[in-house]
Amino acid sequence: MKWYQKLKSKVYMAVANWSGQGFDFTNWYGRTFWGVDNSKLATNETIFSVVSRMSNILGGLPLKLHQNYDVTINQAADVLINSPNPNQTSFDVIRGLETSRNEEGNGYGLIERDVRGQVSRITPLDPTYVEPVIEAATQEMWYKVLGNQNTYYFHNLDVIHVKHIIGSGGMKGINPIKVLKNTSDYDKAVREFSLKEMQSAPNSFVLKYNANIDREKREKVIEDFKRFYQENGGVLFQEPGVEINSLDRKYIAADTFTSERITRSRVANVFNVPVTMLNDTEGQSFSSNEELMRTFVQLTLIPVVRQYEQEFNRKLLTTDERKQGYYFKFNVGGLLRGDVKARTAFYHNALRDGWASRDEIRRWEDLPPRGGPADELWVSGDMYPLDMDPSLRKGGNSNASSTETDDDD
Repeated sequence: MKWYQKLKSKVYMAVANWSGQGFDFTNWYGRTFWGVDNSKLATNETIFSVVSRMSNILGGLPLKLHQNYDVTINQAADVLINSPNPNQTSFDVIRGLETSRNEEGNGYGLIERDVRGQVSRITPLDPTYVEPVIEAATQEMWYKVLGNQNTYYFHNLDVIHVKHIIGSGGMKGINPIKVLKNTSDYDKAVREFSLKEMQSAPNSFVLKYNANIDREKREKVIEDFKRFYQENGGVLFQEPGVEINSLDRKYIAADTFTSERITRSRVANVFNVPVTMLNDTEGQSFSSNEELMRTFVQLTLIPVVRQYEQEFNRKLLTTDERKQGYYFKFNVGGLLRGDVKARTAFYHNALRDGWASRDEIRRWEDLPPRGGPADELWVSGDMYPLDMDPSLRKGGNSNASSTETDDDD
């Protein structure tokens, strides 16, 4: 890094870490833009279901800081993994970011640093009060955050931003709930109509008299009819000159089920999840839960996880740390382990092919390592250490080698 680049970096860090009047983030809690308003999710059960599942899965995935495949820790990792801020755990912060991403199309987290430039706090922001802007001179992205009394601007390296896909030339993710607006309106209309039909009178009738009657007598007849119907458990007597016909309701349960299947299919398409995960028995079929999870991880989860990892790597780690091999990584392997039978076959092949040790498998199963031979790689032949002399293996013919040497002499 050249001297003027170092100077620019130091000046930027000094400005970013300056805390003066009107710039104290400890007072942010309870402000208008602190936290996320999830009232939009309460309007549709299907949308709430898929957002809840995505958020819980992301928040529940194990997250570690690695250095060249070895697990390690530094201040940024300790803040992110253990205590992002005084009010939330890592699970809460990541789940909140994912909820905002799926609810508004964007999730934001403010990175606060101490006087040494080290990460000290990560604070989620309400996406409705955040707007990305481009600085005209440098063409760098900043984030404008609206507070109760002031407007704040933060450099893009100080804000974690996870988002859905963006439109051409845009900087913000597209809101998936807005994409589903027509679907939600249609589903809501069908539900309201069905509810009204179900809440209507259980039976309606047409009373037909052979003679005309005046209004007062008609009202007395209706009241007497209703009283008799209620007192006799729904039993009616048809008198001479009176015809009683029942009116059938137009509510059909199949219409509601069809509407729900259409809604689930469209929600699954927008959020890019398998329809089966929304409990649609008539949707996609999978031969096993392992196949379902593999499809979910490959098509849905990997792009989302990759976005989080790159945001953390770029904005929580320094350039020197990245050059030294540091990187954040979610462990999605647990979602792909399958059932006991599939895992047993996988571990058996890994051991016999010599690319995994018993202790490594024990760690995958959250069991303590035993050390010694359990941490060595073995190869079938049947099962010897890889570094063992082949002549010492069972069935090896060391005399043959000596005989060949004598014949050559």
